[in-house]
Amino acid sequence: MSSPHSRSIKRLLIANRGEIAVRILHAARELPEPVETFALYTSDDRSHCDIGRPHHAIQIPSASSYLDIELLLDVVQKHSIDSVHPGYGFLSENAEFARRMWTEAGAIVIGPGPENLARTGDKLQAKLLAQACKVPVLEAMCQPTSNVDEAMAFARQIGYPVMIKAVDGGGGRGIRLVREHAELESSIQRAIGESPSRSVFVEKAAVDGFHHVEIQVIGDGMGQVRHLWERDCSVQRRFQKVVEIAPALMNDRDLVARVIDSALRMASEIRYRSLGTFEFLVNEQNGEFYFLEVNPRLQVEHTITESISGFDLVQTQLLLAQGATFQELGLESKVRSKTPPPNNFSIQLRLCAEDPSNNFALSIGKVTEFVVPSGHGVRVDTHINNSGTNALVVGSNFDNLLAKIIITASKWESVVRKAQRVLSDSRISGVKTNIDLLRGIVSHPDFITGHIDTQWLGINLDQAYQLGQRIADTLRNDGSPGSTSQQSTSQTTLPAANLLFRKGDAWAITLEPLEQGDSQISAKEAHHLRLSRVLRNEFPTSLSAEIEYTTPSSQAAMPYRMQLETTSTAASALVSSTHRRGDPKNPRHVVLPLSGKLIEILVRNGETVAENQVLAFVKQMKMELEVRSPRAGTVKWVHEMEDDEEDVAEGMLLVELDEVLEQPERDHGQMRGKL
Repeated sequence: MSSPHSRSIKRLLIANRGEIAVRILHAARELPEPVETFALYTSDDRSHCDIGRPHHAIQIPSASSYLDIELLLDVVQKHSIDSVHPGYGFLSENAEFARRMWTEAGAIVIGPGPENLARTGDKLQAKLLAQACKVPVLEAMCQPTSNVDEAMAFARQIGYPVMIKAVDGGGGRGIRLVREHAELESSIQRAIGESPSRSVFVEKAAVDGFHHVEIQVIGDGMGQVRHLWERDCSVQRRFQKVVEIAPALMNDRDLVARVIDSALRMASEIRYRSLGTFEFLVNEQNGEFYFLEVNPRLQVEHTITESISGFDLVQTQLLLAQGATFQELGLESKVRSKTPPPNNFSIQLRLCAEDPSNNFALSIGKVTEFVVPSGHGVRVDTHINNSGTNALVVGSNFDNLLAKIIITASKWESVVRKAQRVLSDSRISGVKTNIDLLRGIVSHPDFITGHIDTQWLGINLDQAYQLGQRIADTLRNDGSPGSTSQQSTSQTTLPAANLLFRKGDAWAITLEPLEQGDSQISAKEAHHLRLSRVLRNEFPTSLSAEIEYTTPSSQAAMPYRMQLETTSTAASALVSSTHRRGDPKNPRHVVLPLSGKLIEILVRNGETVAENQVLAFVKQMKMELEVRSPRAGTVKWVHEMEDDEEDVAEGMLLVELDEVLEQPERDHGQMRGKL
């Protein structure tokens, strides 16, 4: 079977979820020739299907199924699917996935193909390609290692600062900046712990004064390559992008042109196919630039390139896979210039469910309100369903990205003012978000004047967040539309829930008459109620759930929808649950400081624990975090896990201490990454 350089797409599987699944579904529905679309979903995550409206929605067992090649092969073969779009993340950079889909199922994976993936997906392989093309690279180890001593020796050899990088890391995971020797060993261990292959390499760091610039490249697979200019992704927190800009905020266009030429030279050398992003570190002050890595797929921030160029990048991918030429796509003559399109700037703001005041801990819950104003130059990519019937629930299995807010205007000053206005008028309730941080970033004097680099947000994080909080306070005092960005006002007057309901919680209820005659002695009846699906968990404000209800006269549980609205009754007066809410002011309580999946508890009743001892592990998305005891004492009570992995919410009581040794006042439940 030959390599699929050109073939018609009839049936397309989107092997992803969230806002990118919606984006791909919409692009596929707009193709000149109709394509039958298939989407995947899990029982607790299908909002992208509701919004994207695929022809077919296929339920998969769990979040990990998105990474199960065997399962996806079975889906493709069962439904005679001829093409798969992996989006980004998951299996989008997996060469084995692309190869097996073609050789075993006869389906193409939209993207550069297994050969390009093998050569560019591995960071060290990509650096070798750059060196072969005479593109500047930073000094780095030639081979990956899992040996801490070997990595430490190389770091000492090249001198600080250095970067520790997982060979197969991504999204900021597996990357550590080390400026001094005391930080080196623990940084290497943490990077190894976040690498799927447990392999890292050490690289000389270029950080101060450098911009993170990425070039959007498109190839036809036969040696022709074009670019769609560049993006500036320098506004980062711990190597995770927060705000992206196109074009780059640099005046030296000759320097940018040299970076673009380097990207095209590398792409042409390997006959790159489909979309690819070639990333560089660029210092405008001294004219230096260094190749960083290749992302051989669609990027999260592709939106701002679309905004300044006018090209639909997802449709371009799909049409290239069907054999469209550069001339047919309009790429032949329009993008040869290194000068960006005139009078166009675009900003992407990543709105995430996280709590900046609590070390950016994941915020789990149901999005009850989501309003981002529309208008000229405003685009919102999201999978949030505003219908109210299937509102989005943020859990610990997936990425916490709620929406990408894309702002475009003709001048830099105009796009900044528009971004400030849109964020001021936005309202999100039900979960905590980083919207105040975004407000602070776009209002900061350094951002307004374009004076940023890759270290800027890390240095100015507290200042930017405090600025955003002051803006939010002003909006609340003025009664502006954005005043309910974190919590609806109707919720503030009601008592906080003492119970954290979840799927599987059950109660046995006994009903009997208050007045019993002789004929009513046996009138006592036992009923059983079990939550099969929690739809809204804002008790006591509201609770909506699907329940299984069993009565003495019924042979099987009957399904019902239960709806509770507007009550101020204290939750503790009604029922009891396996999840107790802790009291942060009680020195005997060890309270979970974050939401996620509880995967292991390490202590039992009667045990003595020391201050800072690890009590449990909680998983948020792909990272495992330690929960440590803030003080010493003896365990009086500990939460009992009913499953191997259990959804838990911030504020749950994990451990109650019987005897507490006197310690200085500290925060409850410290977190540290598990090594």
